[in-house]
Amino acid sequence: MTVTIGVVLVSSFGCTPTPDTPVTLILRDWEDDLSPEILAAFTTETGIQVSNVPYTAQEEAVAELRAGQVCDVLVLESQLIPALITGGLLAEIDYAQIPNYKYISANFRDMAFDPGNAHSVPYSWGTTGLVVRTDLVEAPISRWSDLWDARYAGKLMGWNLHRYMIGLTLKSMGYSLNSQSPDELEVALLRLVELKPRISLVDWEAAVSAPYLVNGDVIIAVGQADDALVGRQTNPAITYVMPEEGAILWGDNFVIPAASPHKAEAEQFINFLLRPEISAQIMNETYYWLPNDEALKLIDPELRANPEIFPPLERLKNAEILLPLNSRGEALYADVWERFLAAD
Repeated sequence: MTVTIGVVLVSSFGCTPTPDTPVTLILRDWEDDLSPEILAAFTTETGIQVSNVPYTAQEEAVAELRAGQVCDVLVLESQLIPALITGGLLAEIDYAQIPNYKYISANFRDMAFDPGNAHSVPYSWGTTGLVVRTDLVEAPISRWSDLWDARYAGKLMGWNLHRYMIGLTLKSMGYSLNSQSPDELEVALLRLVELKPRISLVDWEAAVSAPYLVNGDVIIAVGQADDALVGRQTNPAITYVMPEEGAILWGDNFVIPAASPHKAEAEQFINFLLRPEISAQIMNETYYWLPNDEALKLIDPELRANPEIFPPLERLKNAEILLPLNSRGEALYADVWERFLAAD
């Protein structure tokens, strides 16, 4: 059935509404997270257009949401959600409109950051560790602390994401990546400043480090399994390492801003993405783990057997998930990052 619905209120992104304009959902997500083919399939089925307005950092999208920019579906990591709930910026999910939620694994429901999943729908999860050119290192790489090995100075890549870079620095010293201790964060700042001249920081995007690892400009990169899988298609010496101090666990979720003028259509879109065959297609394309029990049965068997993407429990030893910070912690992290960026 083709659905055609009247006025579009997305002027914050430069669209001029007319009475006969079909609904266009504004999606805020990483640029390559959902393929054009998947978005087109939804449009073909429903008549609802989807315009992905990508962000380079999720904090950027949160700031724009707070400033009043309109969007309909937003992909956010778990730790960013509680403050938006408290601020009344997220709509409550009507699960009667998302029957495919039944396929979401029980382990990913009713998490502490959003009890009952009242405001968020689990999307994907994975680990962050190190991606390595094994043929160019002088000893096996196994720890976050290997980033501080002077032998690899100038051949390192990290992300321009403060929670990840401060968090992995804390982990490298044996602290929690969610520490809100002023003393521990001050020590982490000094250690991070030591690393600054040796590492290039880039905006996150899917498999961002792969081409640099392939050509040897980078030997060790902060990254995810997809960086290794993409890079290894060209160079088999690229591998993914979960650091002994503990990998960083992340989880992305779909949320609907309270100001969305198209909540029902946004829920229809989320329900479409939770359809097992669509979730399986996303996993096959992105190499992310979607907690969709039925979709896992449909993905490429070779992908399902890959321990870099679907790690056994023993490989998650010491891993931590990024947790929300309180207001004091947010201020501490912002101050540490600002001083890091300003350091010579």
